[in-house]
Amino acid sequence: MHVALSLKPGTSWSTTYDRCVQAAPEAFAADRLLNLVGGEWSTKGEPGEHTTPVDGSPIPGPPRVGIDAAESAVAFAITEHAAWGRVPLDERQARVATAVDALADHRDLLALLLVWEIGKPWRLACADVDRALDGVRWYLAEIERQLAVGTPAERRPLPGPVSNIASWNYPMSVQVHAELVQVLAGNAVVAKTPSQGGFHCLTLAHALMRRAGLPVTLLSGRGSSIGDVLIRSPGLGALAFVGGRANGRKAATSLADLGRRHFLEQEGLNTWGIWDFSQWDVLAAHLRKGFEYAKQRCTAYPRYVVQRSLFPAFLETYLAVVQNIRFGHPLAVADPGDPLPELDFGPVIHSAKAQELAAQFDEAVQGRGVPLHRGSTADGAFLPGQDTSAYAAPACVLEPPANWSLHHAEPFGPLDSIVLVDTESELLAAMNAGNGSLVASLATDDTAFAARIAPDILAFKIGVNKPRSRGDRAEVFGGLGASWKGAFVGGDLLVQAVTHGPEGADEKLYGNFPGYSLYPPR
Repeated sequence: MHVALSLKPGTSWSTTYDRCVQAAPEAFAADRLLNLVGGEWSTKGEPGEHTTPVDGSPIPGPPRVGIDAAESAVAFAITEHAAWGRVPLDERQARVATAVDALADHRDLLALLLVWEIGKPWRLACADVDRALDGVRWYLAEIERQLAVGTPAERRPLPGPVSNIASWNYPMSVQVHAELVQVLAGNAVVAKTPSQGGFHCLTLAHALMRRAGLPVTLLSGRGSSIGDVLIRSPGLGALAFVGGRANGRKAATSLADLGRRHFLEQEGLNTWGIWDFSQWDVLAAHLRKGFEYAKQRCTAYPRYVVQRSLFPAFLETYLAVVQNIRFGHPLAVADPGDPLPELDFGPVIHSAKAQELAAQFDEAVQGRGVPLHRGSTADGAFLPGQDTSAYAAPACVLEPPANWSLHHAEPFGPLDSIVLVDTESELLAAMNAGNGSLVASLATDDTAFAARIAPDILAFKIGVNKPRSRGDRAEVFGGLGASWKGAFVGGDLLVQAVTHGPEGADEKLYGNFPGYSLYPPR
C-alpha cells in the first residue's frame, strides 16, 4: 500500500531561510542575499531568479555584481592580504578555530541549506559539513609543522590572496575547507559563489567566518562578466578552480602568461575495470555506495569496463543494485515523527540536467547502444503533486557507440555505461578513454595483474577491489592528463600550494605544469 508523504515539520524553505536571517542578519535580507565585499555585507548586485531542484519552487538567487564591484572587491582583498600575512600564526589559528566552532554550532542549518539548494539527502549534507570542519581541525593541529615554523625551510604566505572559483556540488567540504586552510596559512581569500547552487550555504558560512575576523570576500556574478577579474587581476596570489574542462581550459589559458600559482581540478572519466574477478558481493557494496548524490561528484565511477566472459555475473550483480536504489524528495516522510529518509540521492542539480541525461541515454541507444536499464521517476519517493522535473532515475547503456557525446566524458549524473573487452590492451584503452582522470579502480582476484597494469592507467589514484576518492586530512589529491592543471592539493600539499618556501615562486611543486609533471606517493 502506497503511503502519502509529507514535508518533515520544521524543514520548509521559508522556515530554513528565516533561520538564516536570524543567524546572520548582516548577510541575509528578508528577500535577498548580500555580497561580502570590502569587508562588509553589501546590497551591491542584482538578485537573480533561482529554483530549488528539490521541488521546483523559487528561492532567492545569487546577487550578481558587475566588473566594477568585482575589481573593487579584489583590490580590497589584496590590501587585506598584506595585513593578514603579518598576523602571528597562533592568532590565525585562534581565529580559524573560532570560525570552525561557529560553523559547528550551525551545522544542521548549513546541512539543511545543502538539501534545499543542491538536493543532497540529509546524511550526505551533514557529511559535507562535517568533513569540512573535521578536515580544518586536522590542519589546525598540523599547520606549525606544515609551515616549518622556526626553521630555514619556513614557508610564507603567497604574495597575494587566493581566488577561489568552485563547483556547486561540495560547498563545504571542498570550497569552505580549502578557504579556511588558505587563511590559516596566511592568505586572504576571494571566493565566487557557484551560479547553480550553494550560495545560501556559502553566505552563511562566510558570515560566520567574517565574524571570526577572517579576511574573506564572497561575491556572486556571471563568469563571463567577472571571471577575468578573479583570474587575471594583478596582485592575486593564486587561482583555485574546481569545474569542467571547458571552463578550466579557459582559466588555464588566462593564466598562461602570468605564471601564477594555480590548481585547477577538472572533470575526468573515472573508470572501473573488471578482470579475472569473483568477489561479487564486495563489488555490489561498492556499486551501491557509488550512486550517492546521483554520482554528482568528481570521483564518481560512471564507466565499467568488463571482461566479456564475466559479463553475466557482473550484470546480475549490477542490476540487483540499481533496481534497489532509493531516491526522491530528501525531506519527505510518512509520519511527522519519522527521521529524514535514508536515500541514495535526491534530484540532480536542475531540471535541464535531468533532461540532458535523458537525451544522452536516447542518443546512445539511437547509436545502437543496448538500453540495459532505465529507471523511472515513478520509483522515487515524492510529495503528492510535487514538481519532479529535476529528478533522474538510474540508467545504464551497454556498448555505447564510439561517437557518443559521453564516450570520453563523465555524465555527472546517474547514467552509467558498460564496455566489454577481451584483452588487456582493450581494457587499458577503454579505461583511458577520457585522456586522464582523478581516480580509477580495478576489480580483480589477480593482484599481480593489478600491479602490472596499474602504471598504465591514466588516473592519479588507483584502487584495487575498492574505490578511491578525494580523501581527507593527510591524503593527497590530483589528476593525470587533462583532469588537472597546476599544483596538487590535499594533506601537506594543500599548504604547499598556497605558500612559498625559501625558493619562492621558483619552487618545484607536485602537480601538472606546462614544463613538467611531478607526482607524490599516492
